[in-house]
Amino acid sequence: MIKNDTWIRELADRGGIAPFEPQQVRRVDDRPVISYGLSSFGYDIRLSPNEFRIFRHIPGTVVDPKNFNPENLETAALHRDDSGEFFILPAHSYGLGVAIERLEVPDNVTILCVGKSTYARAGIIANLTPAEAAWKGYLTLEFSNSSSADCRMYAREGVVQLLFFEGDPCSVSYEDRQGKYQNQNEEVTIARI
Repeated sequence: MIKNDTWIRELADRGGIAPFEPQQVRRVDDRPVISYGLSSFGYDIRLSPNEFRIFRHIPGTVVDPKNFNPENLETAALHRDDSGEFFILPAHSYGLGVAIERLEVPDNVTILCVGKSTYARAGIIANLTPAEAAWKGYLTLEFSNSSSADCRMYAREGVVQLLFFEGDPCSVSYEDRQGKYQNQNEEVTIARI
């Protein structure tokens, strides 16, 4: 069953989402922002200003998820103007960011991370990412710019929505099996096997 705002607020009260915004925020310091915070059946998390990395083409190399070379990623600069802080995701490229919010997923819940329509309408596709039962840490977020134009990715603003699905407790949680992405810090975590 998908969980509602009352349940999500209770999860946050137990430390499951931190920092937590108990309502949809659409303006900060009288400036419009891409919304974040609690919604009816989800929670919109924000993109951290700490790090955003972009895949770069290195002639003669192939990205290998079993033997990932961090040299295939370059750090994007954080820019600022009257609209806010942002990274540039070049046209037809792929980038990795990280969430501001730290999560602690209950052992009978899986979270799905889906894209926000504001970015989708600009050609940005957020990879559908799960946070499994008993996962803890900061989500590394994956974005593809499918448009032929560069796109801004706004830091400290809403970037993806979390949907919470409750089921019967599993026999082995992500924490129990010592999942390889457990306890990620607020930094981009590259592919591991």
